[in-house]
Amino acid sequence: MAALTAGALVLGTGCSAGGDTGAAGTASTPPAPHTASVPPPSPTASPRTPPAKGSVKVVSTLTGGLDSPWGLAALPGGDLLVSSRDKGTITRIDGESGKKTLLGSVPGVAPASEGGLLGIAVAPTYGADHLVYAYFTTESDNRIARMQYDEDGTTPGQLLGAPDTILRGIPKGSIHNGGRIAFGPDRMLYAGTGETGDTGLARDKESLAGKILRMSPDGQPVHGNPSADSVVYSSGHRNVQGLAWDGEARLWASEFGQDTWDELNRIVPDGDYGWPRAEGKSGKKGFVDPVAQWKTSQASPSGIAFARGSVWVAGLRGKRLWRIPLSGGEREPFAAPQAFLEGQYGRLRTVLAAGGDKLWLVTSNTDTRGTPKPGDDRILLLTVR
Repeated sequence: MAALTAGALVLGTGCSAGGDTGAAGTASTPPAPHTASVPPPSPTASPRTPPAKGSVKVVSTLTGGLDSPWGLAALPGGDLLVSSRDKGTITRIDGESGKKTLLGSVPGVAPASEGGLLGIAVAPTYGADHLVYAYFTTESDNRIARMQYDEDGTTPGQLLGAPDTILRGIPKGSIHNGGRIAFGPDRMLYAGTGETGDTGLARDKESLAGKILRMSPDGQPVHGNPSADSVVYSSGHRNVQGLAWDGEARLWASEFGQDTWDELNRIVPDGDYGWPRAEGKSGKKGFVDPVAQWKTSQASPSGIAFARGSVWVAGLRGKRLWRIPLSGGEREPFAAPQAFLEGQYGRLRTVLAAGGDKLWLVTSNTDTRGTPKPGDDRILLLTVR
């Protein structure tokens, strides 16, 4: 499957990425580029591609008063689960009334700086097993666990079963813990990790840091991974916090840059995305270039979603929602990105497809880096095209 490239979107001026920090950390000597399975880039799309018309409308605020919300997942029937990074809790939100019900805390979560309870996901087999997955930081590492949600329980705050850890040993740091998890169309579990500020880990195939991981619901390597005995799916990532699939089941990921470029990448198995030897489009042999890039002051991209033919990207430092239309074919993979809601709701952490032309959008102003307003943080319902 060929990697896609396109003309860069250049906005603003260069500066350090203050999204979930642009701190570089201490670099170790990276290995030489791995080129065995990296596909060649397709022809570059014209930088003069006109933007496709789009629109965003905020329909309503579903709920507010959330503390450091991070992960968001939809239950069958339309209700939502939201995680609190700093409190280590999971709360159910009624998809119509916005009523909040505390499910409970995840044992072992050790919130600090960018670590804590991060991404959550609902098992594709939820109707039969009621399993909820969580990515979280402990005192020693990042790990992924699953818990059974007792929907028939009557005691708020005590509705989650004991966590069953399916993957441990993901390196942790005060910065760059990644944290997004999602089930793909293949019903496998994917996770985006960060390189913890130790840049050499990103391209070290023996480390789980700075990677996109693909595993079975039990946390085991699966057929189609680059190495049969490893959950590592792609490497050379700085800090991945967004995962989404388009209508053709292609995987996309957002990535925080350091001082120059944030990225939207199309992910291919065994792809090397270049960090720390490349930030943004480099054209270097052996590296997969991003499909879109932004100055770090304009994005600091966290969650992403696919809806209405476009990838939608939530910007933290950029305080806006980006739309990247996936129009055209191999030679014209997308039209120019467009920004919406700039500065209106502060930092934006997570975006989730809500079916049809609707998205859920989660703000992130209570994460110690924003300026909370009364009612923050919120879950907004949007209509988009």
